[in-house]
Amino acid sequence: MNTSVGTLLEALPYIREFHGKTVVIKIGGAAMTDAGLTHDFAQDIVLLRYVGLQPIVVHGGGPMITRLMERLGMDVKFVGGLRVSDQATVEVAKMVLVGKQNKDIVLSLNRHGQSAVGICGDDGQLFRVRKMPTPDDVDLGYVGEIERVNVDLLRNISENYIPVIASVGADMSGQSYNINADEAAGAVAEAIGAYKLVFLTDVPGWLANPDDESSRISLASAAHVRQRLEDLSGGMRPKLAACLHAVESGVPAAHIIDGREPHSVLLELFTDEGIGTKVMP
Repeated sequence: MNTSVGTLLEALPYIREFHGKTVVIKIGGAAMTDAGLTHDFAQDIVLLRYVGLQPIVVHGGGPMITRLMERLGMDVKFVGGLRVSDQATVEVAKMVLVGKQNKDIVLSLNRHGQSAVGICGDDGQLFRVRKMPTPDDVDLGYVGEIERVNVDLLRNISENYIPVIASVGADMSGQSYNINADEAAGAVAEAIGAYKLVFLTDVPGWLANPDDESSRISLASAAHVRQRLEDLSGGMRPKLAACLHAVESGVPAAHIIDGREPHSVLLELFTDEGIGTKVMP
């Protein structure tokens, strides 16, 4: 059989299964900074929409925030994979995420044939946020966690557009907070009842040995993730924590995939083998 035809036939049952379902995809890492990969990502999202899925894109912009902070002579500090955020840091994050990254993704999706709308947690009161409690009495500053997601707003936008969400928001008093984009993606997936939650990152998936990219764990249960979570550090921890929370809250599956791989979203969702780590209840 012709390889291209075989690939299409392999994708067919997945397209049938996912038709009409909502997929929340968090873009980060090289997929946001490499022009070729950003182009591939936009094509993937547009294709999902054309074959009947409802994609919602959530993004951070950590490396870009760090670069701007360093140019401005500001201190950059992380605790447990989360950025310590004073008032000035939150302002920089809003400038980068809402003013630059969000619009770049929206323009890329528009250019590939599907209209996208960029929003952040402030728009239409999408996110209601509170200060994130932290263990060990470490004050992360204005780092927030999401209390509520305005699902009606997302559903209304998704009828005709692809929502692109920047991970900032505010509390009831109007205080702005930086929100970890992985947590934001998980909160959106849970609130809207997504069928899939997908994280693009710069590693092949969850690695049993962080120094060995061939040690990818292709399938993990929620119990396995919970057992190992306390031993993890760095950026993988919030991603796996968001996967765990999502699948325990009703999302059927969460995926961590390598955004450095061209068309990684399609390869993970529409092929038998997949390319990343799949977390299931």
